[in-house]
Amino acid sequence: MTGAERPRRRGPYAKTAARREQIIDEAYRLFSLKGYHASSLRDVATAAGMSQSNLQHHFAGKEELLLAVLARRDELRGGDLPGDEGASFERHIVAQAKANESVPGLIALYSVLAAEATTEGHPARDYFLERYETLQAEYTAEFEALRRAGRLRDGVDPAIAATTVVALWEGIQLRWLYTPDAIDASATLRAYLELVLTA
Repeated sequence: MTGAERPRRRGPYAKTAARREQIIDEAYRLFSLKGYHASSLRDVATAAGMSQSNLQHHFAGKEELLLAVLARRDELRGGDLPGDEGASFERHIVAQAKANESVPGLIALYSVLAAEATTEGHPARDYFLERYETLQAEYTAEFEALRRAGRLRDGVDPAIAATTVVALWEGIQLRWLYTPDAIDASATLRAYLELVLTA
């Protein structure tokens, strides 16, 4: 049998990577259901079918695991949306809100951790502070550009519009978690943007 014909072995690295992914998946699920504080490493290990000591070969502690879960959340939400290349700011916002609903646990994870992270010393606090600062800057710049293009209605402050979009988006997603059949987050965002923008 030649080298090309031999079956490839996955090797220890591939197995370790797969195990890490499994741990992150289970932590993601538990954090979205119970929150960070109410989920222990033992809970995650049990859900992943391993001992806690085995889990800690992959993640030294719960904070390190939380950061990996947040990175996974960003991966699931990130990337270009279908047909989104070159889309306007408002179309992108509405499409992203719709896409978020299709990723299991994404909105729940974000909502639970964002609320928990308001407490002093929470390991995700800096993540959310940085995220809000980034969104504020990016959305303000987008509304400024729309104003220069003559598309922002008179009297609308770009910075306040940016803050309002973020607050509305998070609030309407929280409502969606309670009553997904009664709430359309993307339609609500679209309606707000139609109020502050001209066609």
